Amino acid sequence: MNIQAIYSDGTSEYRIPAEPGVDEPVIIMLRVYKHDQVDVFLVSKKLGLNKKMYLTSSLGEFDYYSTVVQLGKDVFNYHFEIVGDYGVYYYDRVGLWRDLREHYEFSITPGFSTPDWAKGAVMYQIMVDRFNNGDQDNDVLNGEYHYVGHLIERVTDWESYPENLDVGRLYGGDLEGVRQKFSYLKNLGVEVIYFNPLFVSPSNHKYDIADYDYIDPHLTVINKDGGRCLKKGEYDNSQASRYIKRVTNKENLEASNKFFADFVAAAHENGLKIIIDGVFNHCGSFNKWLNREKIYSREEGYDPGAYESKDSPYHDYFRFENDNWPDNNSYDGWWGVDTLPKLNYEGSKELYDYIIGIGKKWVSPPYNCDGWRLDVAADLGYSEDFNHQFWRDFRRAVKEANPQAIILAEHYGNPGAWVDGDQWDTVMNYDAFMEPLTYFLTGMDKHSDEFQPMAVGDGERFKNTMLHFMARLKTPSLYCAMNQLSNHDHSRFLTRTNHKCGRIETLGCHAAEEGVSIPAMKLAEMVQLTWPGAPTLYYGDEAGVCGFTDPDCRRTYPWGKENTDLLDFTRDMITIHKCCQAIKYGSFRFLTCGPGFISYGRFNMDNQLVIAINSSDHDMEVDIPVWLTGAPLNTTMEAQITTTEWGYSLMPMKYTVEGGNLHCKITKNTGIVYKRI
Repeated sequence: MNIQAIYSDGTSEYRIPAEPGVDEPVIIMLRVYKHDQVDVFLVSKKLGLNKKMYLTSSLGEFDYYSTVVQLGKDVFNYHFEIVGDYGVYYYDRVGLWRDLREHYEFSITPGFSTPDWAKGAVMYQIMVDRFNNGDQDNDVLNGEYHYVGHLIERVTDWESYPENLDVGRLYGGDLEGVRQKFSYLKNLGVEVIYFNPLFVSPSNHKYDIADYDYIDPHLTVINKDGGRCLKKGEYDNSQASRYIKRVTNKENLEASNKFFADFVAAAHENGLKIIIDGVFNHCGSFNKWLNREKIYSREEGYDPGAYESKDSPYHDYFRFENDNWPDNNSYDGWWGVDTLPKLNYEGSKELYDYIIGIGKKWVSPPYNCDGWRLDVAADLGYSEDFNHQFWRDFRRAVKEANPQAIILAEHYGNPGAWVDGDQWDTVMNYDAFMEPLTYFLTGMDKHSDEFQPMAVGDGERFKNTMLHFMARLKTPSLYCAMNQLSNHDHSRFLTRTNHKCGRIETLGCHAAEEGVSIPAMKLAEMVQLTWPGAPTLYYGDEAGVCGFTDPDCRRTYPWGKENTDLLDFTRDMITIHKCCQAIKYGSFRFLTCGPGFISYGRFNMDNQLVIAINSSDHDMEVDIPVWLTGAPLNTTMEAQITTTEWGYSLMPMKYTVEGGNLHCKITKNTGIVYKRI
């Protein structure tokens, strides 16, 4: 029995339909080598199902066995049993085994689907303050208010580095600046923009929200202005009348929302979808419900905050340890941080319903956002059971308002309990993308805190780690998972290539740029843009931006000073990604992996691609079994793009496949995307 040939997955060529509904029949298929005499069974131990499968078609070197399963309402888990001359083999999400491993079973949740537009979509993450300043009239002013021990600072040198304590330093990036770069994003090939939080907030990162109902006027437009800023030595934000007017005046707030609605409409007209950040586990100490800073105390239309008064209508929105009012500082802060008060959903049905309403509001007219990214989503609430119930209700409300909106969560660890079809659509893919790829190509952890030299180039470790963690996501979730190399919480991938462990407080900003490897960055992007899921660029990665972990990873985009070679390579890789259905929706299989080398196939019945990555410092020759992708035993493959130590090429070099194998002579630090022609 040719055990290498055995294959199945959850894509539309092995499961028809790929995302079946409740009480719907589904055809399930398994591929085997055409010369093998085997019996094939579909087994679901939980349901007591052991169903013989029958040979229904043949193509090339393969026979295809299939059967029909009538689904109900419950999750359907299954594996295959293949009986041949050498006994029984079990086939599951990870591969072929002699022993059954139930935790890797295939799984279908009837009725669970993810938006088709998100599968394989090219996303682009923007932290607005650091992307582009399109309107200086909405910039924060020096001393406009006091925040985390310092007067707020307007940074006038766009090219200056972040500082170690950086949350109160704003560079002035805004949504008008993003709008002015729509043509850049479209030319790059971006299909979706994911924004870090946009709601009213005092920080540059805006994960400490003051008002969920309004977009911050500092990012949009300020119609009503006036009042004074604080002077050096002043700490009382109730006297910051300029700031108060800007962020509490209803005319300003309504104008800001109108600007945002028009912005989203313009993005859609340019073929760009918009995902916004939902920070619902905690808010900020400036929040109108708490009002620790007394921003809203004298303003018309605002009730007293829970910090100010025990009689506040928002009293139950937070947990307090004692009765020390007024100015009760005993509220529960997320991880003990007093600028991030944790929201008490268990204590307030009104808060619960309000945030569910916020989930609906921003994906509905007139805003029409295309989805939510959920910050620290597993932390919401004070128990896991409550957390799951909230996200079930959140999903129901959001999907009723906009069935095509995506719900994408930040999560570290096993997301299985949340991506079973009734809560999140998918996750930021740390476990099954960012971390394994980072270790394989750089040996670094995602914060640049640790270097593991033994991990560098360990192709078998990479393969096994990826397969293990990919199996935690059902296929609908896997194919729209946010695959990032860098983001706002971790060091830039390009900086990880220099193997320097540290942060800006220990090594300084310049060290993040020393000894970096553009060739390694290109290899990472080649994998990113050919892997199952939604490749998500963090603004500036394509331009060669460096940086240690937060806050150094939040540098400004270097307009006019980009690494043009890397930028051009990224654009060309995105074009290859978008032009090939087999990359966006097709099957995936590892081929040959070993020291310093990985190869894998992306394929469907019509197209077969092979990606080969030599990350080592020496040339090598490798035989890649491309026939496992469905390519004929004797055929021709063409290099779509090749990246080396010296640059990259789009020259369509042809290579002969004999006996099903591509004999690959690949130089050091080289990646190649081959396609059968």
